[in-house]
Amino acid sequence: MESSISKNHLGLSLGKNPLLVAAVLILVVAPLYVRRGADFAGADDSARNAISEIRPGYQPWIKPLWEPPGGEIASLLFSLQSAAGAGFIGYYFGLQRGRRKAAENRPDDAKRQRAATSRD
Repeated sequence: MESSISKNHLGLSLGKNPLLVAAVLILVVAPLYVRRGADFAGADDSARNAISEIRPGYQPWIKPLWEPPGGEIASLLFSLQSAAGAGFIGYYFGLQRGRRKAAENRPDDAKRQRAATSRD
């Protein structure tokens, strides 16, 4: 039976991709819409403020080896770290998919020969 959903050159169904894109857009835009005007500060600032409220005289017992000179540099480093992680994950999944496809296309000569001789 033929599927009514066409496939592109990669073999991905074109029916699921728009739904996935729409879901990602909703997940990105919905929090910004629901919490519009909210301060989206980093976890470090939130933790620092919470600790100073709980224990006003607290002094950290360890200092960072290097502190970025500004917030923009810290954001850049965070972005590079997340891009490297996403690249690694994408590479891993692509590698596994390629291995699986290669294993599916690899002729298993011994099984084919046995099957051919048993049919004769």
